[in-house]
Amino acid sequence: MCTALTFFKQNRMYFGRNLDLEYSFNEKVVVTPRCYRFNFKNGLIFKNKYAMIGMASVINNYPLYAEAINEKGLCLAGLNFPNNAKYYHSDNLTKNMIAPYELFPFILGQCQNLDEVKKIIKDLTIVDIPFSKEIPNTTLHWMISDQNDKSIVIECIQGVMQINENPFGVLTNNPPFAFHKENVRQYLHLSNKNPDSLLIHDYEITNFCEGLGGIGLPGDFSSPSRFIKAFYLKYFSQCSDDELSCVSQVFHILDSVAMVSGAVLSHDNKNDITRYSCVMTLNGYYYKTYFNNQITKIELDEIKMSSKELFIHSLSTAQNILKI
Repeated sequence: MCTALTFFKQNRMYFGRNLDLEYSFNEKVVVTPRCYRFNFKNGLIFKNKYAMIGMASVINNYPLYAEAINEKGLCLAGLNFPNNAKYYHSDNLTKNMIAPYELFPFILGQCQNLDEVKKIIKDLTIVDIPFSKEIPNTTLHWMISDQNDKSIVIECIQGVMQINENPFGVLTNNPPFAFHKENVRQYLHLSNKNPDSLLIHDYEITNFCEGLGGIGLPGDFSSPSRFIKAFYLKYFSQCSDDELSCVSQVFHILDSVAMVSGAVLSHDNKNDITRYSCVMTLNGYYYKTYFNNQITKIELDEIKMSSKELFIHSLSTAQNILKI
C-alpha cells in the first residue's frame, strides 16, 4: 500500500511518496550516474544518458528502484497493484519488450519530459520476466510526472499496457486508476471553507467549529480513501514558494495518509507501516523513515552524476533528537 503525489509551485514540481510495507526490502538511496551499464533481458546493453536518484535495493550492482527522479526532473514511481497487474508472457523477446524493473533506467535514462516518454512507450510491452529465480516480479502500476506538472499512469491489465492521463497528480493502489478517476466525483462537495449559515423560520443554524466544509473526507487507510484525502490536501494546499517550504508541505500531506504501526495488518497479521516517505526535487532526494522522522537530504550533484559507480546511502533509521 503506497501513496504518491505531485506538488507544483513556482514552475517547479515536487514529487512525494509514501512506501507502505510490512517488511524492509533493504532499501537505500541510490544515485545511478550517467552512462551506467544496464544489461536488459532482451539483450540490449543500455547506458543511461541522464543520472537518476531514488530509493532502491541494489543486487549485483543493479539498482531496483521503487521511485526515482532524473537530472531533468522527470519522476517515476511504482506502486503495488496486486490482482490487477498482469504482465505479458513471452519466451521470445524483441527489442520493444522489457521487464517491469527495467522501466526505470529505460525511461529516466533517456527522457526529459512526458512528451518524450509517450514516444518511446507507445509500442512498448512489459514482459513478466523476473530479475532472478529468487526475486519474482512485483505487481505494480506506475506514475510518471515531469516539470510541466503533467502526469500519466501506466497499468498492465491482462498483458496489455494502458496509458492514462492523470490530471490529479495522485496515485495509490487498487482498484485501477479508472476507478479512482470516477470516485473523485463523489467528493465534489468538499471544501476548505465552512458552509453558510441556514435560516429556518427565523431560527438561524450556524457553524459550531472550523473545518465543517471537509465533513465526509475519508480518514481510513484504504487506497481509495488515501487517494481522495491526498488529492484534497494537495488541491487546497498553501505554503511559501521556496523549496524547503514546499518540501515540508509535501511531507505534511504524506503524513496525513501514512500508516501507523498497528493500524493496518497484512493478510499474515504483520504491521503495514510507512517505511519511509520521500520528496524528490531537481536538487535531490529528501527522505525520512518510520523510525527516524528527521528529514535527510541527498543532493544530486555533479560529482555523483559523473561517477563511474553507484552512489549508495544507507538510511538513517535511529531517531535523531535535537537536545537543547
